[in-house]
Amino acid sequence: MELVVEKISTAELMAEAEQFGTDIATATGSLMRVIGEIDRREAWRAEGATSLAAWVAQRLGVSEGTGRLWAHVAERLWDLPHLAQGLRVGAVSFDKVRPAVDVATPETDAEVLRQAQECSVRQLADLARAGRGATDQEAATRYDTRYLRFNDTKCTLTAQLPEDLYAGVRGAVTAAAKQIESDGETRWDQRLADGLVQLCRLAGDGPAGARGAGGAARPGGAAPAGGAAPAGGAARPKHMVVAHTDLALLRGGTGTAEIERLGLLSPEAIRRIACDAEVVLAVDDAFGHTMFEGRAHRFPTDTQRREIWRRDRRCRFPGCANATFTDVHHIVLWTDHGPTDLNNLVTLCDHHHHRVHEKHWKVKGNANGILRFNGPSGRTMSSRPSPLWTRRRD
Repeated sequence: MELVVEKISTAELMAEAEQFGTDIATATGSLMRVIGEIDRREAWRAEGATSLAAWVAQRLGVSEGTGRLWAHVAERLWDLPHLAQGLRVGAVSFDKVRPAVDVATPETDAEVLRQAQECSVRQLADLARAGRGATDQEAATRYDTRYLRFNDTKCTLTAQLPEDLYAGVRGAVTAAAKQIESDGETRWDQRLADGLVQLCRLAGDGPAGARGAGGAARPGGAAPAGGAAPAGGAARPKHMVVAHTDLALLRGGTGTAEIERLGLLSPEAIRRIACDAEVVLAVDDAFGHTMFEGRAHRFPTDTQRREIWRRDRRCRFPGCANATFTDVHHIVLWTDHGPTDLNNLVTLCDHHHHRVHEKHWKVKGNANGILRFNGPSGRTMSSRPSPLWTRRRD
């Protein structure tokens, strides 16, 4: 019987969408089981295919990329019965299983399934990247393959940089873009473009450098959209690149290092950064929580903000991926005697920050653990910190 969507309520419509999502996961789980068995029998050879992925693409009418992905997941799920079963019963989606199979082992299968049920797809992808680690050899390869290319026909540029250099460039361009005033209609990506142009103009000394590095001025001396560029001798916008590392690693020993927003760093990369940087030491308590302020200060310290970002990595509202325009919010408001402590401070993007303050949504819980967001419809959603943060604490 066909569903007449125009005649059902919004709540019923959303419930139907959720059920269809579960049905898709269930069907995909069964498909992975069948594909996996075809692979173990190497039955695809009988139809002249060169691999399971090629057979899937040809027989099921999907792209080669989808064929490779399905073949990879089906092969990994054979040794991961908990994840396989979770997909078949619709407990987790395929998009969650996809990164999970790359970090799970037969010994950790059940635990990874639990994480997949609790974490978002993006958090699971973070875990998968962290699981692959970062070595000096890989960092050297990324450095040797760096490039910057100009397309004069389309006036575009593309680049690939190793993590530490990319973080520096990203920080500098972002800092310059934030100094450019916006009339409310200039998009963020346009301001980033203007920020890059400003940095190029500042690269030279004096008026000649301002013209040469950034290109000729606009006709009539007009400034770039979004605000005027500073004169050639103006100071460059200050920016900070944040990396977290074990002290032992800086001293030449072993440990882990992570650059904010980008993931793990190789030992050599973090030592190179520390060689020419101001090192800020943050002392954690036994639970890994940095500098509780209580009621001593209303606004979080810079150190607290860095740790909150490491914990949240983006807006904590469920499903929100905004990591650019964010602020730190007191769960129990300061005016209601809420402390300036990590467990009472959460990262929210501008949109969801306003929605909470306007009382459209309510948030309760411990920011270091589970937060619950309750909306005007009565629906409650939960949010957890980055599993990379909680894993380090464990």
